Amino acid sequence: MKKKIITALQILATIAILGWLFHDPATRHEMAEALKQANLWWIGAAILVFAGIEIFAVARWQVLLKVQGISLSWMRVAGLMMIGLFFNIFMPGGTGGDVAKVYYLLKETPGKEPAALLAVLMDRIVGLMAVIVLAGLVFVLRYDWLTQTTATSGILWVLILLFLGSVVSVGGAFVVTTLGWANKLPQKLPLRSKLLELCDAYHAYGKAWKSSVAAFLLSIPVHLLSFALAYYVAQAFTDAAPKVSLWDCMAIMPIINTLTAVPVTIGGAGAREVLFAQLFGDLCGLSRETATIVSLATYMVIVFWGVLGGIVYLFYRSSKRAPEPETAVPVSETEVP
Repeated sequence: MKKKIITALQILATIAILGWLFHDPATRHEMAEALKQANLWWIGAAILVFAGIEIFAVARWQVLLKVQGISLSWMRVAGLMMIGLFFNIFMPGGTGGDVAKVYYLLKETPGKEPAALLAVLMDRIVGLMAVIVLAGLVFVLRYDWLTQTTATSGILWVLILLFLGSVVSVGGAFVVTTLGWANKLPQKLPLRSKLLELCDAYHAYGKAWKSSVAAFLLSIPVHLLSFALAYYVAQAFTDAAPKVSLWDCMAIMPIINTLTAVPVTIGGAGAREVLFAQLFGDLCGLSRETATIVSLATYMVIVFWGVLGGIVYLFYRSSKRAPEPETAVPVSETEVP
């Protein structure tokens, strides 16, 4: 019931924000005109950039899987990643893709539920740590530019608080693991089970620190290419091309990607467009209509690959006998704050 209520609220928030964004006929007309003038070559380049993101993400997850004793071919791991992308886009909630990856990973490695769960969890943690490092570097170098207006300054501080919360959570798990306090935590402690999962992940990946470092380094191009994706899409629209630089996207996109990951709306829809309009409008001088179109086009590139992931899902067949569904899907969701 709790999940149903949360999903219903997400749907209502998504509808409300999208309705507010597109209610004005003049706004819709200007967006339509911007679409007519789009340079499709840049959109094609953005689609190829996303392919690069997936290649590095697959390589990262393969490294993390091997630490848990799970050895799969690159094509198998790529297939699981594509299926996860499909479920992330087309299912409500923020962990649909993770649950799908664990489920189908268990079909490949029956009986290894903890290992599969930790590999997915650590993939999130490593990606989070990489974006925090990159965002921190850019924030230091471009703090004055990012805080030009009251609105952008407020958004930046919200992001900083989220990052601090993430660092405290991950750091707390590290301290608990190092000092051996994990099993002594009170049973009624909020998020106790998730903290124990973090501890287990640290224990396994702390021993294999070389693999953990390699996974972290593979996360850097994943994020850099995601920033380039938004830049390429922006160049597809004549109004945006001279106003948005790659350096600007590197400063803005960590904010947007992190805030839209908070499950307020379905897949970040609506919230993403508001943030694009606010940040690219105030900082780069784009009109609200152009910024919204850039946001929608960026997301549609991801949806394009999500549709391909759906095709992979339809034809995917496990190389081993599948376990029963009720034992294959973990009861708890693994979501890093």
